[in-house]
Amino acid sequence: MFTKADSQWMAHALRLAERGLYTTSPNPRVGCVLVKDGKIIGRGSHEYAGEAHAEVYALRDAKEAARGATAYVTLEPCSHHGRTPPCADGLIKAGVARVVVAVQDPNPHVAGAGIARLRAAGIAVEVGLMENAARELNIGFFSRMTFNLPWLRSKIAMSVDGGTALQNGVSQWITSADSRRDVQHWRARSCAVITGVGTVLADDPQLNVRVASENSQRIRQPLRVVLDSHLKIPLSAKIFQTPPSPAGRGDGGEGATLIYTATHDAEKIAALQKLGAQIVVLPDAVGRVDLLAALRDLTARGCNEVLLEAGSILNGAFLRAGLVDELVLYIAPQLLGDMARGVAQLGELTTLDQRINMEWHDVRNVGKDLRVIARIKKDSNV
Repeated sequence: MFTKADSQWMAHALRLAERGLYTTSPNPRVGCVLVKDGKIIGRGSHEYAGEAHAEVYALRDAKEAARGATAYVTLEPCSHHGRTPPCADGLIKAGVARVVVAVQDPNPHVAGAGIARLRAAGIAVEVGLMENAARELNIGFFSRMTFNLPWLRSKIAMSVDGGTALQNGVSQWITSADSRRDVQHWRARSCAVITGVGTVLADDPQLNVRVASENSQRIRQPLRVVLDSHLKIPLSAKIFQTPPSPAGRGDGGEGATLIYTATHDAEKIAALQKLGAQIVVLPDAVGRVDLLAALRDLTARGCNEVLLEAGSILNGAFLRAGLVDELVLYIAPQLLGDMARGVAQLGELTTLDQRINMEWHDVRNVGKDLRVIARIKKDSNV
């Protein structure tokens, strides 16, 4: 069905799509290549929400030469009017002869309609080339559209024997500077970073993206989220002192601070709002923050990928609730002993049926540490 040349051009389109890794949310990352007579005549990528889609840039690049060409697109061309006109109509008007699509768009506003429109116009459409790679690139977008939840990663720095902090709470630094720099990549591609008030009280983090790169102006700062059931967060916390980065180009809320709580303390809420924080009260049945409701709220805000950077209590709570999709483990070549604090408080397991099963997704060295990405095995997964 697909030729070696098709794979070559789609791989190029996927590389173009990666340009939007840190900038497209809430939109997906998409690349497009137009090929004619064995040569690229146009290329484009979607880089910022509200700006032109990848197909539009590729068609502009190709101009009149697009007629009779083959378009390689990493995600089904849209068929609806959003912030921009339908890309399917643009390809039809340009007179392309064939469209190769990596994966169908899970957005219910599209979901096959773009492909159907192209075929109705007499364009040959083939779907499924490098589908897995295209889905991986937009794993959070697929999760949000399919399950109405963002893709939740939990980042954990640990010793070989599973220690994340000493018994007295000291944890800086278990892993190397290389690992801490690598974490910035996960923050940068995330729409939001979640932590608990315990981590704020212990470490006073900023939760912003800190990069030293010529492309740093392309980084969108994530929404900084604190789960604080009883509003214990101090008004002096660094998270309020670090303003949103002017480098980002989002639709509002970039680098802002959002606090989910279970209390209606009007005085503390007012004080936090004066500092620029957004407060959302989402109590569960036992007076803590409702974790599922918080993730649903982030979904409604257009969050595709969310990074959890928290201690064992909050990690355990999200894992017990079945809300974690992926663990990003930075493992240092150290032993902290049996008195160290662990990865997640899961309570006592009395049978092996209660364990949380995972599958290895990626293992590699980061400096002197080992980075392991493990995905939670669920009945249904992206």
